[in-house]
Amino acid sequence: MVNSRRPFRLNVGFIIHEEVGYTHEFPFEFDKIKLGDDLELREFSGAVQVGRTPQGLLFTGKFSARTVLECVRCLKEFNHALVWDMTELYAFNEKSVSDSGLLVPENAQIDLESLIREYALLEVPISPICKPDCKGLCPVCGQDLNIADCGHRPEEDESPFSVLKKLL
Repeated sequence: MVNSRRPFRLNVGFIIHEEVGYTHEFPFEFDKIKLGDDLELREFSGAVQVGRTPQGLLFTGKFSARTVLECVRCLKEFNHALVWDMTELYAFNEKSVSDSGLLVPENAQIDLESLIREYALLEVPISPICKPDCKGLCPVCGQDLNIADCGHRPEEDESPFSVLKKLL
């Protein structure tokens, strides 16, 4: 039931007609996949459980993937592992809609790509660091301090508060 051109588009029509409590699992596994224009994931794997409830279809998923990020200290690219969960309700009608505002479409085709992308992006750190002890770049010459020490030392702070350091 997975479309190769739209791998996260699911036909859930058969679940709608099942009894409350019925669940079906849709597994996903890709070596490399691009979500939107800006998120490329490698070693993507996970599954979505779709459960029939009185209000609609409950989607719960667990996913993992790797993505390439740029370290904010040394500006080198590195692989970063992402792991996330997802829970969303696609309601059958307007009165059952949750805060997300998702409704089961008439054709029963639900494309989860944008939701999976949003949840994955929430796991990307705001200031990614390649390793906890990354020394970064020299602010004077730009030398990667993880590779070699260029000898530059920070100058005395010219802040009006620098006088307070002398009190210590």
